[in-house]
Amino acid sequence: MPELPEVEAARRAVEEHCVGKKIKKAIIANDTKVIDGISPSDFEAALLGKTVISAQRKGKNLWLQLDSPPFPSFQFGMAGAIYIKGVAVTKYKRSAVNDTDEWPSKYSKFFIELDDGLELSFTDKRRFARVRLLKDPAAVPPISELGPDALLEPMTVDEFIESLSKKKIAIKALLLDQSYIAGIGNWIADEVLYQARIHPLQIVASLSKENCANLHKCIKEVIQYAVRVDAECSRFPLEWLFHFRWGKKPGKVNAIEVGADSSQFPKNWIFHSREKKSKAFVDGLAPDLM
Repeated sequence: MPELPEVEAARRAVEEHCVGKKIKKAIIANDTKVIDGISPSDFEAALLGKTVISAQRKGKNLWLQLDSPPFPSFQFGMAGAIYIKGVAVTKYKRSAVNDTDEWPSKYSKFFIELDDGLELSFTDKRRFARVRLLKDPAAVPPISELGPDALLEPMTVDEFIESLSKKKIAIKALLLDQSYIAGIGNWIADEVLYQARIHPLQIVASLSKENCANLHKCIKEVIQYAVRVDAECSRFPLEWLFHFRWGKKPGKVNAIEVGADSSQFPKNWIFHSREKKSKAFVDGLAPDLM
């Protein structure tokens, strides 16, 4: 699923290429699973003639600020992606739309043409995304229910340690909770836990202050780096777990189920664990991967 860096890359592309331009054409898909709470014709009518003022993001949600409300809002789901014709925009691996495909794609849910001829499309093959038209996207769910944005509103290390001190759930499950921190999904959670040498099933309250501080540092570094390279995964450091997840480096991967998601770790990451009251307290080492 697209996570904070992928959505931020899309936001930056919209800011760079669409701001200050007027919408002269709009095509909204007749798909009530993705287009939430409004008919395509009403959605299209609300966009025509409006000028794009900015692109905003919180967590994995993006919205276009127009010169007057309402504003289109995008919850990317499993495979949502922003495309701008003729512009390279980082796309999530599973968006499943190729540059050689028809334009706009048959998976397009939201399409606009701007007054200079530039065309933008939001696509979603798997139909888990949601596209809404809202008077104030940040004031209503799902955005109003999000915790602090992992990039824009990071906790201090002391705030982070304090927030973890009494939680009795697995650390990965907490990181995936968007009401706790907004923007972290499956691959970022796996990456930061791998780099911090913390097992995804470790109970949060069992983490030492040193573990917490190291995890705080890893979250900051991974997200900032991924954003800096516009989520272009070929530019991620070769030692990152990400490359094992996608089969770009040799070696098999263990998958561990955590709630509705799975965590993936190379088999040569050795877990040193000891049991305490039937709950695993685990430290991980990967000397040959560093």
